[in-house]
Amino acid sequence: MSQDDAPRPDPAPDPGPDAQPAGGAGAPAPEDLPGGLRAAVEAVLMVVDEPVDEAALAAAVGVDLERVRGVVEDLEREYEREERGFELRRTGTGWRVYSRADLADVVGRFLRDGQSARLSQAALETLAVVAYRQPVSRARVSAVRGVDVDGVVRTLLARGLVVEVAKDPVTGAMLYGTTPSFLERLGLRSLDELPPLAPFLPEGADLDDLTEGQL
Repeated sequence: MSQDDAPRPDPAPDPGPDAQPAGGAGAPAPEDLPGGLRAAVEAVLMVVDEPVDEAALAAAVGVDLERVRGVVEDLEREYEREERGFELRRTGTGWRVYSRADLADVVGRFLRDGQSARLSQAALETLAVVAYRQPVSRARVSAVRGVDVDGVVRTLLARGLVVEVAKDPVTGAMLYGTTPSFLERLGLRSLDELPPLAPFLPEGADLDDLTEGQL
């Protein structure tokens, strides 16, 4: 058989004009991001409030599962080897960054000392939304306030003013409510004694209609 008669592989199919690169239109490859893939994985791990599994991490940074698994295991060893103040820990539902267990006393002292500090305006506004909309998710609070509230909610949790009460049966998001300590600090016997919001709402608006920037 001559070279010209040899079977040729089928040409690759034309992806078409609407084809998108992996990760979405215009999404850079992890290696092209500042710090590369490791930094991208770390960035995600630093903002999660609940353990995140490897599949979700892989989808977030746009690489295959095995590459992400190798990165998180390397980071776990690196943090332990360098004796950082935090550690990357695998739980039953995924990975999350935690403060080191042997530094629990230091962290606990910091949180206790912070109990006497005044709440910021952002914390007061977030606490008000939780108080009047509970049980409510962080996403809903963020929608009402128009800003991300993850850090503020963590502060309120640490101070014992809000607590996780349930998970939304539809979305699976954690729902938050106020605590007995919240009532005690306000001198209230129950949530029924919270002052009505109606006089402060836009004319004709209802609490359930609140949108960004209205509270």
